[in-house]
Amino acid sequence: MKRVVLLCVLLLGAVLPGAGIFHAVAADRFVSVIEDLPLMDGLRENENAAVAFETAGGRIAEAEARGGIAPERVRRFYAEVLPQLGWTPLGEGLYRRERERLKVIVESDGDGGTAVGFSVSPLGK
Repeated sequence: MKRVVLLCVLLLGAVLPGAGIFHAVAADRFVSVIEDLPLMDGLRENENAAVAFETAGGRIAEAEARGGIAPERVRRFYAEVLPQLGWTPLGEGLYRRERERLKVIVESDGDGGTAVGFSVSPLGK
């Protein structure tokens, strides 16, 4: 269901004037283990590093990606896109949606590109 809502939002954003942020989203590219999290165009996921499992409290998933994009551009992309997908910002790189927490860690990889870590976990009580 979340994936259907996400695709509708992405399609709507692509056709509405002024919704330019969605031009940077490839609607068919999502983080492999976080199926409702778009992967920014220009990032390549390391699927060998991806892990996901369900617990009694909810899902836990981690993934990483790299690309030749400036870290600030990546931060700006996710800061603009995630709230449109229902994620509420809690601080830099930290978001909440329903009973989940999403952490997006963006760092320079030392070669002029960016390394991005994604993690989803249940909110603590």
